[in-house]
Amino acid sequence: MSEEKLYAVKNDEGKYWELSSVFSSTTNSKEQAKLVADEHGGHVVTLIEEPEKAVLTNEQAKIIEKAHNDKLPACYISSKSDDEELLMKAYVNGYTVEKDKKYNVKVPYAVNSYFKKIDANDCIAGDTFYVDLDEDLAQFTESEIEQYGLQDCERKEVTDDDD
Repeated sequence: MSEEKLYAVKNDEGKYWELSSVFSSTTNSKEQAKLVADEHGGHVVTLIEEPEKAVLTNEQAKIIEKAHNDKLPACYISSKSDDEELLMKAYVNGYTVEKDKKYNVKVPYAVNSYFKKIDANDCIAGDTFYVDLDEDLAQFTESEIEQYGLQDCERKEVTDDDD
């Protein structure tokens, strides 16, 4: 985020005055904006950039959500995390939650098959040609790969083309 401020002149109807011959309604000179406001009516407004949202893990996001319901959010945040500065910025400016990388996991003992989740507790090795399950059931996060003991299996990262 740049520290340079931009100024504009806004009239009582909420419309902005063009400040220069290149059809710009902003200037970095507060004095120029004041002159235009004095000559043509209106008032000077300062435009600021929206701060960048912090990128948090799921655990950090839960801390922020709980802090919103606490009487002393800053104390709650500092008592729950060592990354106080990041979480305070997220509390004030907003945040997004990072997406876990997902992988298709190839099972070595099943020819041409990928491991698929049936529910949160069970997994099966299924032939990809015969088992017609939801595509998301074949995608595992790092923690799920560890949970199901698939660390040594061949895996291919799934790219999310929706973004």
